[in-house]
Amino acid sequence: MAGVRLELLTARHLPQLAELFDDPAIQRFTRLPVPVPEGYERTWFDIYEQARRAGTREAFAIVSGNEESFLGVCVAPRIDTEAQTVELGYVVVPEARGRGVATEALRLLTDWAFSSLVAMRLELLIGFENVASKRVAERCGYIREGLLRSFYFKPGVREDTELW
Repeated sequence: MAGVRLELLTARHLPQLAELFDDPAIQRFTRLPVPVPEGYERTWFDIYEQARRAGTREAFAIVSGNEESFLGVCVAPRIDTEAQTVELGYVVVPEARGRGVATEALRLLTDWAFSSLVAMRLELLIGFENVASKRVAERCGYIREGLLRSFYFKPGVREDTELW
């Protein structure tokens, strides 16, 4: 999909973030608490804002260039400047899936991490059953390095995670 771009996630994105957090697939494959508490989008955003100022996290809205429509979120949930290692993540709204949005967003996020953070290593943590996310990682040139047994945990859920 042409025209996808990243912009800093701001408070004006909170309504779209709340809708995104309601998606069962996003609840399934992310670190969101389930059920998502009322108003959690503000809590999540505030955590990222505080960490942005500390230089340890970053969050971007994925938007279409033409329509300015919200398509999802790209994040750097862990920025380790000393080790020059950054973990990246991405989620897109259901309507944007299968259209190349996540792939283009991850490419942009990867470029940002290498150019703005002078990262030497980028990591993706992908649920073993998240086939679509693994395809995105492959399209962007990421390589599966291994399997972290029983790494993903939420109350009632514990499963393997792939390191890319």
